[in-house]
Amino acid sequence: MQPAVAEKSSPEAPAARAPTAPERLALGIKLAYGAPNFAGAAMVIPIAIHLSIFYSDVILVPLGVIALAKALGRAWDALTDPIMGWVSDRTRSPWGRRRPWMAIGAPAAALSFVAMFTPPESFDPGGAGLWLCATYILYYLGQTVYAIPHYGLGPELTTDYRERSSLFGWEQGFSVAGTMVAAAIPGLLAARLGARAGYFWFAVGFGSLLAVLYWNLVWRVRERPDFANRVPNPLVPGVRRVLRNRVFRLLLSVYLIGSVTGAIPGTLMPYFVTYVLKPENPTWWISIFLTIYFGFGFLFLPAWVWLARRAGKKLAWLLSFVSAFSGSLALFFVGEGDLLEVGVILAWAGSSFAARLFLGPAIQADVIDYDELYTGKRREAQYGALWSVMTKFMVIPSLTIPLAVLASLGYQPNVEQSPQVQFAIRAIFALAPAATALVAFGVACFFPISEAIHREIWAGIEAHKRGDAATDPLTGVVLPPPNDRGVDEDTGWFLDHFTSGELRRVLGDGAATLLRDALGWCLVSLALCGAGAFYTFEAVRDLSEEPGLLPVVAIVVAGVAFSMALFHAIRVRAAILYRRRPIDPAILRAHIRSTSGPATAV
Repeated sequence: MQPAVAEKSSPEAPAARAPTAPERLALGIKLAYGAPNFAGAAMVIPIAIHLSIFYSDVILVPLGVIALAKALGRAWDALTDPIMGWVSDRTRSPWGRRRPWMAIGAPAAALSFVAMFTPPESFDPGGAGLWLCATYILYYLGQTVYAIPHYGLGPELTTDYRERSSLFGWEQGFSVAGTMVAAAIPGLLAARLGARAGYFWFAVGFGSLLAVLYWNLVWRVRERPDFANRVPNPLVPGVRRVLRNRVFRLLLSVYLIGSVTGAIPGTLMPYFVTYVLKPENPTWWISIFLTIYFGFGFLFLPAWVWLARRAGKKLAWLLSFVSAFSGSLALFFVGEGDLLEVGVILAWAGSSFAARLFLGPAIQADVIDYDELYTGKRREAQYGALWSVMTKFMVIPSLTIPLAVLASLGYQPNVEQSPQVQFAIRAIFALAPAATALVAFGVACFFPISEAIHREIWAGIEAHKRGDAATDPLTGVVLPPPNDRGVDEDTGWFLDHFTSGELRRVLGDGAATLLRDALGWCLVSLALCGAGAFYTFEAVRDLSEEPGLLPVVAIVVAGVAFSMALFHAIRVRAAILYRRRPIDPAILRAHIRSTSGPATAV
């Protein structure tokens, strides 16, 4: 976050907050809000763990085609998240702005989920590949339609600090329960009934439960009209303001590094168990290993919470990387028949799994407080949306590239794999996540917000509420209150469509430079998107054959480029408005000063 114009006055000690009456939520409301996460979390596991090997070894779809389908689906998923947030924020209906979309999205996702695991037996590998691609995209579209409004509804149900903790505690409790159930049941059903029948009954059961639980939420929970009538923040300025927060950029970089290999353990575990460990019943052992991993994660969760409270969130966060790195590395050295050893390693690696689940959001909340020190606004939704979009794009390579690499090395389903393929499975499954865990640990060491620093941040926020200046505890720069920086709120939001450098060029060369810059970036992004899409279309003619690695990479490039084209298209509109109604140069200079001061230390 770039500091505003420095002042020479010193902030006063913060005053105590005035007590307010707590906004209690009935237990039934908390249960209705959280319960859908049980089914939603359970449905994630078979998609992340079992889907690839089901299509490659049972349906006989080439691995490269599976990779293409996943790349298309997750790129589309990342693009639709901010669009759905925009639509939900602006929906006006007798049922509110969140609940109608949940009522539609949950059954749509449920139907797509069932269809995904029930490809018609008459399809050849090419037809089954198209079926996977279509149902995968439709499932994630439905998930976006119900999940984004669900996420937005939670903070709106109550503004009370403790009631929010209780509400989200119930929600995460249902998520934990769903994950634990899904760690065991899909594999056990497949082992007992056969792959097709086992996954079908799991999909029908949990898909139906998802729809019922979301319909119950829509029926039981009412939206607050005072939130529904609020004007949402604009997209592009919101992204720019989030990215000015350099502490957030550091935290985001840690998670982006992890996301590069984030999907590899889930994607390759079935192949690792089946073709490297080679037990008699691979599907059964996959369920055992998943239960061990997740079970030890949640068993050790209280210990991590205790450590975070006693020693601080940063130290606990850093220590959680140790078991993640060492556990992943150890898996590289196991081989055929080492089932007990793998179980011990997964227990050790899984012991820190839940720690990262709660430490990431908890640390991000501190970063959002630091943002409030500069902006005077609470902007959890914008931080969450940017976090979601960027990590989803970064995880696409780990979903797709390992499958494409195995295909290029000659992977064949249901047979003994060549030494090259076996080595690739072990190396990608174990060494790649270990490497990114080590790099992420190194970056995380520089995270600057401790408990003492956080107290100073809140002291500054309280000083701003009183109309006093406050000191940034990370830089020592003294900040005037956000509403006393020479630019009114609406104008500041509008000008944040553009960078400080672009606004400086306006002062020298005129308003036409804004349109030229925004339009140029928009056209470049569209050209990259078109090139990636055209190459993929030309390279993939027959879905019964392996398409290779490059079409997968081209899809990722096209998806990122398309999102950037949308981003700059919004800036083009803002640049046209600026040409029609130029802003006083004095206000421009004040805005540039407020967004281009000394850099925040990290």
